Amino acid sequence: MWPFSKKKPLELPDFWWAYEEHFKEKLPEDIRDNTFVVLDTETTGFSFTRDRMLCIGALKLLDNNIVVKESFEVYIQQEHYDSESAEIHGILKKSKKESISELDALKQFLVYAKNHILVGHHVMFDVNMINAALKRNGLPKLKNKTLDTESLYIRTLLISTVVQKKERYSLDDLAKKFSISRKDRHTALGDAFITAIAFLRTIEKLKPQKLKDLLG
Repeated sequence: MWPFSKKKPLELPDFWWAYEEHFKEKLPEDIRDNTFVVLDTETTGFSFTRDRMLCIGALKLLDNNIVVKESFEVYIQQEHYDSESAEIHGILKKSKKESISELDALKQFLVYAKNHILVGHHVMFDVNMINAALKRNGLPKLKNKTLDTESLYIRTLLISTVVQKKERYSLDDLAKKFSISRKDRHTALGDAFITAIAFLRTIEKLKPQKLKDLLG
């Protein structure tokens, strides 16, 4: 049960209602007319209750192009710190990077994401991390539709002549398959960029015409 369930709807902040307003608009049927938000989160761990987001990075895709000038990256203030995970993502407790509160980060992300489809590698991990943060701040869950690059990549294998298939494919697997540089791997924006290219290469193979072909 969400903590806001006993509140009157009007007690939700204006930025949430502005976010919800976008969902009154129907998404375009053609893929080329849609904007996709490719996201990644860096976190202190994998628990949705105990761990916290350190950073959210995202890019927008429109008409098969990455809109670089509209990239999104926020670092989040927090006391929760895990030295082991810091070795991977390089975000230190005393980092000089400017950080903002979790609520402000969520507000900025909702303004950025609007009603666009969220794309990620194992996207539900990132979505559930954001939902956990929304819950902590008394807000409902994200309303966006999602696409997972691992699932889409596996669909390409079903139409290929590849004999040997794995059960799981990491972002590194896709980067290697599509010859994508991993220079900025394990930063939220860097991983979002790798995911965005992998997504574009994958839909090139699937050749969907309509959004419903991707969403299944």
